[in-house]
Amino acid sequence: MASHQPLRRLEDYFQEGKIYILPQTYAILKARVPCVNAFANICNQKEITVVIDQKKIPKNNVIAIEEGWKIITFDLILPFELVGFLAKITTLLARAKISVFVLSSYSTDHILVKNKDLNHAVRVLRDLGFKIRK
Repeated sequence: MASHQPLRRLEDYFQEGKIYILPQTYAILKARVPCVNAFANICNQKEITVVIDQKKIPKNNVIAIEEGWKIITFDLILPFELVGFLAKITTLLARAKISVFVLSSYSTDHILVKNKDLNHAVRVLRDLGFKIRK
């Protein structure tokens, strides 16, 4: 039986958290099929969404495309029981007029922001307590 540690306060995750920014610029595309070299493929009943390095876009696979995104990864493991982590972050970014595209993996979360908004988004996250990991 797995032991469960007590859930920490939401603010603790911000104060102890680190973020890193992937160096590549990404595109988000509606695709005909999943892409092998993608950061993420999201497949549902209506469409296939691909997040991929702009230098690796397979041109014959694109139905629609949004280019110029940077990925910010939260470098901490978040428990499934944690409530409000992304809600707090996206609310503050929305107040700053920064549009986001959100992805979650099993253990952590990622947000994509337009390249033009990256510095502003990083300031918002630093104000929350996050440290930039190099």
